[in-house]
Amino acid sequence: MLRRLHPDQPASFAFTPANQAWAEAQITKYPEGRQASAIIPLLWRAQEQEGWLTRPAIEHVAEMLGLAHIRALEVATFYFMFQLQPVGSVAHLQICGTTTCMICGAEDLIAVCRDKIAPKAHQLSADGKFSWEEVECLGACANAPMAQIGKDYYEDLTAAKLAHIIDEMAAGRVPTPGPQNGRYASEPAGGLTSLKDHEAGRDVLNTSARLAVDLGDTIKRIDGTEVPLLAPWGKQSGSDVAVAERATRTPDPRPSAGKPADRTGVTEQAAQAEATARPTHEAVPGAAPEAEPERLIAPRAGTAADDLKKISGVGPKLEGLLNEMGFWHFDQIAAWTPEQVAWVDARLQFKGRIERDDWIGQAASLAGSR
Repeated sequence: MLRRLHPDQPASFAFTPANQAWAEAQITKYPEGRQASAIIPLLWRAQEQEGWLTRPAIEHVAEMLGLAHIRALEVATFYFMFQLQPVGSVAHLQICGTTTCMICGAEDLIAVCRDKIAPKAHQLSADGKFSWEEVECLGACANAPMAQIGKDYYEDLTAAKLAHIIDEMAAGRVPTPGPQNGRYASEPAGGLTSLKDHEAGRDVLNTSARLAVDLGDTIKRIDGTEVPLLAPWGKQSGSDVAVAERATRTPDPRPSAGKPADRTGVTEQAAQAEATARPTHEAVPGAAPEAEPERLIAPRAGTAADDLKKISGVGPKLEGLLNEMGFWHFDQIAAWTPEQVAWVDARLQFKGRIERDDWIGQAASLAGSR
């Protein structure tokens, strides 16, 4: 199917401040030089903000990631989850038309959409509030027929129920998503036949429906204020508060109190603290303390640290570990004796990698080429 951008486009696009912070945080998930990997989540966020993916939005995302516009256009036009034309200002309905839903009445749901919204998919209703399309399997076959409206599933639908849902949304109300026939989730229609102990005392809504109700974002345009910005993989622009909270938070002991984490009989945090407190000269089996090589607190005065990543087999993480151990220069590594290699190998648990990759020879060559 040929997918083209809509002929009528807005003049510009900008993320809301909160969405901009969210987008910048997503980019930091990826290694330096691989920021383009964030293109799908950023395009998706732009669509959640605007309802559909405009050309200015696609180009804005491309510029954030340092990509040529055509690269972002290729992604946006390839994936059918991206809407390339305006959608209803209130809601866009996606009716599952795959086998299970089709057998259970999806055609009746599509007929409702044609009658109450527009004769053809992707057309706006006369008032501009709604649009619809038929989609492939949405993975809720046990609750067929179903539809995704906005961000949530409405399951176990009938034509009359879908018509009522559309009327409610048109009136400014949002019906509770999830099964529409009284089922809790996807158990047999007649009720649970097993695990009945879990039925007593549970919430009247399943977890997904409860979250949708609590957030109130089923058909809301996402502006970034709905939930806190959480990016636990590192420090992000626009999320210094969240980062600071993570830095000062003391995690609960794992596992729970009274249960040893492992054969040491201590919690995970206690074991980590003990390991951190050990002196760097602690004995390691198989390595004599007197074999310790020359180590430095920092690069030699007046010189910069050598780029140890030039040694084949040393990446950014390993370079950081070597620096922490006191190795900053090629000539330090080139001078290691077999005993000193064993000393380093035992601490990094490389199991002979230093010799296999000939770090000594590489370091000597690099030191001589400066």
